Amino acid sequence: QVQMVESGGRLVQPGGSLRLSCAASGSIFSINVMNWYRQVPGKAREWVASATIAGTTNYLDSVKDRVTISRDYSNNTVDLQMDSLKPDATGAYYCTAVAVRLRAGLLLQDNYWGPGTHVTVSS
Repeated sequence: QVQMVESGGRLVQPGGSLRLSCAASGSIFSINVMNWYRQVPGKAREWVASATIAGTTNYLDSVKDRVTISRDYSNNTVDLQMDSLKPDATGAYYCTAVAVRLRAGLLLQDNYWGPGTHVTVSS
């Protein structure tokens, strides 16, 4: 199995910055993509940013000027730097890994989710 753990969520004032971190562990053969999602109150969960094994990063248009995803390929971690935070960024942030693991001689790919970390942007 693959385990995902997020950290870094806390209360931050509007206009402030926050860095979320996520670590993947377990029987990992490779991780093709690491993603960040968020779910704000009253809305569906949405994708925020991703970093591929090739080094490509992609962002949700509405946040791309204020968010940076960075991935450590050797440690299977991914961070999300968020700047100029607004109250509408309040919510739960989830990290996922599209990971391949070796099981009984087979390479199996799945998308693994962490439990989430909560961000509150408020004065």
